[in-house]
Amino acid sequence: MKLDGKVAVITGGGHGIGRAIALRFAAAGAGVVVSGTSAEALEQTARDLEASGARAISVIADVADEAAVEQLVARTLAEFERLDILVNNAGIAGPTAPITEVRREDWERTLAVNLTGAFLCAKHALPHMMAQQSGRIINITSIAGLQAYALRSPYCASKWAMIGLTQTLAEEAGRHNITANAIAPGPVNGPRIEAVIRNRAAQMNVTVEEMTRQYVEPTALKRMVEEDDIAALALFLAADEGRNITGETFNVSGGYRLA
Repeated sequence: MKLDGKVAVITGGGHGIGRAIALRFAAAGAGVVVSGTSAEALEQTARDLEASGARAISVIADVADEAAVEQLVARTLAEFERLDILVNNAGIAGPTAPITEVRREDWERTLAVNLTGAFLCAKHALPHMMAQQSGRIINITSIAGLQAYALRSPYCASKWAMIGLTQTLAEEAGRHNITANAIAPGPVNGPRIEAVIRNRAAQMNVTVEEMTRQYVEPTALKRMVEEDDIAALALFLAADEGRNITGETFNVSGGYRLA
């Protein structure tokens, strides 16, 4: 039970990568708070965690709203009396369009959720981790945070910036025995990438099958990765084995490289 006695907050925890991380952490003994904006998905995930024997709650919160983030942290402390692990996984895909056609409101909303949300969650979780003199922050960025991503400028910019935020968190919080690392998934099997592929195929006037190949062919392994691959690394970073790793970004991408 690598996380026995620990409490984790996972944003975007109702589905996809966030749900996979929640299940991994619960199986390792952690109390889990799943947060997001979809009540049905969050409640189902919390029920599944409880059915596995874990202690879990769900909290509705838009991470771009500072008051909601403050409430999320307060609910966590009221229920569990501590906060050991923060996984900043909440994110949106943003628009698929050339820069000249991206609306400012879409740009700002993408950065608000993907980047400002991570900042706000860290801002309000850190004082409690500092008081404990221990903590883990894990930011879910993207392979798009390490290279250009045409037609996805707001998403790409937010994920590049999250890596800078991670390194700064590591530098500021390290003296308090708090680590901060980022995981950069490549294409991940599931409904999220399917929607991205459909939108990109429509924008580029190619078939969905051709667009899918464009996401798979640049990988060394010639396949997408799975949500649980991300969760496995998150568990390693959250557990004692990761205690001396901080300020790093880890690719889980099947060896994705631009052709």
